[in-house]
Amino acid sequence: MFVRAANPISHRLARLAFWLAWLSVLVVGASGFLHRFVGLDFELSIDAFRYGSYLAMAAIALALATIVPTRPGDKRRGFLAALLGLIVGVAAVWTPISWFLRAHDLPIINDVSTDTANPPALVATLALRRGAPNPPGYPGAKVAELQKAAYPDVVPLILPVKPNEAFQRVDKVATALGWEIVARVPAEGRLEAVATTRWFGFKDDIVIRVRAEGAGSRIDIRSKSRVGRSDLGANARRIRGFLSDLKAES
Repeated sequence: MFVRAANPISHRLARLAFWLAWLSVLVVGASGFLHRFVGLDFELSIDAFRYGSYLAMAAIALALATIVPTRPGDKRRGFLAALLGLIVGVAAVWTPISWFLRAHDLPIINDVSTDTANPPALVATLALRRGAPNPPGYPGAKVAELQKAAYPDVVPLILPVKPNEAFQRVDKVATALGWEIVARVPAEGRLEAVATTRWFGFKDDIVIRVRAEGAGSRIDIRSKSRVGRSDLGANARRIRGFLSDLKAES
């Protein structure tokens, strides 16, 4: 693919950077695919994701080390290999690095609720969680404190309508978000659903509770991951999005 350059060592390193970068793309991309569609163990898929990012960083380092000595001109193809290795390596490592930075800034929690004192209980989704590493119960006061510090805006929503109408709005918004609705119990004011993440296909369980509050209704929602110590803020974003859409629906 690449012609022989005047400096064969730099040229070979540039080519190595190019192929390492593409290998890292394959490994990072396949980590999610293998977990979601083949059933690869969660820990193994995360390991593949991490090691793929290491390959990308190695490709970037090699590309940076060779892109200067393989300047355009008589060594143009070597320069092109190093440049492409750098671009592809940065693309491959972008998501892992962004996840790492997000994890550094966010609390290590995987269960978020608008009511941490009396969080809505998982009922219908309990059977779906069998074998999940994270237990279904709410983790307790320590997690509640971490949540309130990181997501102070995750609070109940009060709607100026009766519970039966509020429940209909909740159902409409949850369905529009593409969640898999697994239980609708209007008599209890409870709706349960499952959200699937795009890349790895992780399953997060959601329970929404509708209760009378004065002349209106109070909406509480809880979102809990089945795997992973940290949700990287996914559950809080999901709750915010739901409440925002519910407000707009009102």
